[in-house]
Amino acid sequence: MPRTLKLAIRFSLREMRGGLSGFMIFLGCIALGVAAIGGVNSVAQAITAGVANQGQTLLGGDLRFQINQRSASDAELGFMKSVGTVSLNSGMRSMARLEDGSDQALVEAKAVDGAYPLYGSLETDPPLPRKELFGKRARVFGERARVFGAAAPDLLFDRLNLHIGDRLKLGGATFELRARLVNEPDAISDGFGFAPRLMISDDGLAASGLVQPGSLVENAYKVRLPDGAGEARIKEIQAEAAKEFPQAGWSIRTRSNAAPALSSNIQRFSQFLTLVGLTALVVGGVGVANAVRAYLDGKRGVIATFKSLGASGGFVFTVYLVQILLIAGLGIVLGLILGAAMPFVASALLQSVIPVPAEGGFYASALAMAALFGLLVTLAFAVLPLGRARDVPATALFREMGFESRGLPRLPYAGAALAIVLVLAGLAILSADDQRIASIFVGATVFAFLVLRLVAALVQWLARRSPRVRFVSLRLALGNIHRPGALTPSVVLSLGLGLTLLVTLALIDGNLRRQISGSLPERAPNFFFVDIQSSDVDAFAALVGKGAPRGALVKVPMLRGRIMALNGVGVDKVKIPADGAWVLRGDRGLTYDAKQPENATLTEGTWWPQDYSGEPLVSFSAEEGKAIGLKLGDTVTVNVLGRNVTARIANFRQVEWETMGINFVMVFSPNTFAGAPHGWLATLTDRSATTADDARLLNAVTRAFPAVTTVRVKDALDIVNRLVAQLGTAIRAAAGVALIASVLVLSGALAAGNRARIHDAVVLKTLGATRRTLITAFSLEYVLIGLATALFALAAGGIAAWFVVAHIMTLPSHFMPEVAVVTILVSLAVTVGIGLAGTWRVLGHKAAPVLRNL
Repeated sequence: MPRTLKLAIRFSLREMRGGLSGFMIFLGCIALGVAAIGGVNSVAQAITAGVANQGQTLLGGDLRFQINQRSASDAELGFMKSVGTVSLNSGMRSMARLEDGSDQALVEAKAVDGAYPLYGSLETDPPLPRKELFGKRARVFGERARVFGAAAPDLLFDRLNLHIGDRLKLGGATFELRARLVNEPDAISDGFGFAPRLMISDDGLAASGLVQPGSLVENAYKVRLPDGAGEARIKEIQAEAAKEFPQAGWSIRTRSNAAPALSSNIQRFSQFLTLVGLTALVVGGVGVANAVRAYLDGKRGVIATFKSLGASGGFVFTVYLVQILLIAGLGIVLGLILGAAMPFVASALLQSVIPVPAEGGFYASALAMAALFGLLVTLAFAVLPLGRARDVPATALFREMGFESRGLPRLPYAGAALAIVLVLAGLAILSADDQRIASIFVGATVFAFLVLRLVAALVQWLARRSPRVRFVSLRLALGNIHRPGALTPSVVLSLGLGLTLLVTLALIDGNLRRQISGSLPERAPNFFFVDIQSSDVDAFAALVGKGAPRGALVKVPMLRGRIMALNGVGVDKVKIPADGAWVLRGDRGLTYDAKQPENATLTEGTWWPQDYSGEPLVSFSAEEGKAIGLKLGDTVTVNVLGRNVTARIANFRQVEWETMGINFVMVFSPNTFAGAPHGWLATLTDRSATTADDARLLNAVTRAFPAVTTVRVKDALDIVNRLVAQLGTAIRAAAGVALIASVLVLSGALAAGNRARIHDAVVLKTLGATRRTLITAFSLEYVLIGLATALFALAAGGIAAWFVVAHIMTLPSHFMPEVAVVTILVSLAVTVGIGLAGTWRVLGHKAAPVLRNL
């Protein structure tokens, strides 16, 4: 180590013997940002580790073959049995009703066989053997056994006011609720459900009569491989399955990918929260700059002495850089301790939300990334004030109150700060899963910094150009806004970012709620009816027409199919943008129609003739088709009921998904599925129907057609609304971290300006100004700056929210006045409250010590 560096470190350590006075805001900003980034990524890795370590239990096997609307053929089932032990789980939505028909509820029925579960354990209260839990019993002594057993969660018991031993009708079978469902080990692999689970046996499902040709039943064949089977063996089985059964149309999932939807959502959400945490850290960087400037301002005599005794500018820079890095290191350590503790806290808090225990532990990569971000932010914002201190001559330091020099320091320091910022931005983008979104976020943050600096300059320019007013306090306030060393840039920059983020999220959340609870229910149908058998369509329509004579019933044929290839190339080999990938994931609803649907507007191409009998044609949703790169004349291969069908795109049409009417990504020409068994989907829209009318119709349909699944749209929207509310709360809490950082930075900015304020207050009081005059002047200053910041946050947040809602979510966007009022009030409360809290100390400062040093 060079001698000069050793000397600089020795002086740094000696100067720090006085403690960390003035650096508490600095520590808070760094610790908060590092804790947010490290904690969020640690929790995400903890959940991912939980999924990976429990992949077999969560999936219900080592492999999972899912086939919809049909059972596996003998050959397919034989193949699965040849590689391991097989368990069949069948799932479908249906209506469960009380025996007397007085009430009913939508349920997610899951039928399990004797081998279930292959991994993990099914937990019920009371715990019962499988035969007793699901087996048949007689209603009365001596009667032939015909009542099946079932288990359900508390939600279903509460919804229908049931108790252990009560009975339900499902289709044509009767089920007795013999236990409460406590833990279903493979629930997460079955995906999210809008209705409570009803677990029954496969014999019970067969007896219900719900499974008919075309019924929307999902058959999951779960395979347990022999002990010791590794990932290589699993890949071999997948390859064999694809080679031997190219038209099976099944989706194959493995234990290493047990919950892809959960893992993907956790990654997206953690990325968002990481970027929010990085924003908080960057906002905190302004606090770092303020703290360094204030600290150096207090050390101006020491720096002048160093330079007078022959110390070089580089030596001074090194002395204080070492101090800043040591203090930053302490803040980073505090943040890492908090971040490391978060997985252990999350393990307890998230169990009721996510059915995967977070693996509490120390996640070094997540914490290392957070520490690196903290270090880079510290350097990026500390280099400029340190560079200015290095260049100020000793005579100026003895003569001036503080560092009021304008402009940038010499080129090496400005270049170093810019290079660190570029490294920070590059690291944020490269470490993100979705680099496009990360790039937009980073670009928006940089743009916001520049705009906020311009806003601050504009506010100062307006204050400087304002006409001379007679009200003394207002004149003082305007002067404080634009004077050299004013707090305006720091306050606008620190508070502006936090408020803008909060306004954006509040408007997005408010628009989603408005869409779900406001305009959407007004346009949405009252009911969706699923799994109407072709033989029952006319009778069903007659019943609904009689029960809702003023309603409009729309019915269409419906099948389920999976897109297998685009233009003859398998979808697993096609690179698809993220915003269109959902179309290729899982099964899609399909229909056919000879006539163009009334709610469809063609954007390209023409509809086929009503008597068309040529090659299969398909109408594709315009937005989704363009997202995955399709054009007129391209071919799409779908697998329906174990058969691959290829159709050519004849037209694109505009689909209004937000109406919640009957919409499909793909509508085929009728000859495409000639002879294929299928059910029907219907909607009923009746604006004049009351809740009681809906209940009567629901009861009548459930009694007459027990196999038809009826979904009341308002109930589904209530569930979605609750989910949006929970997500919105979590996101606003995360954005609150950025606001807290803003408040800390604001406090630091006021602390940094206290020396100048004390000087001004003492001189003004000496010249006759009263305490009331000064308090009024300072209050007006904070009100004007806070109001300008709030107006910017409203404008920037409103534009950002409009872009997200209108162009990404493709929903109607509305500005919400209540958000504007709350934002202005929060901004004024924070700026005036914190400003006056700091000013009160300033006004109580004795005049003599200050006047002696003038």
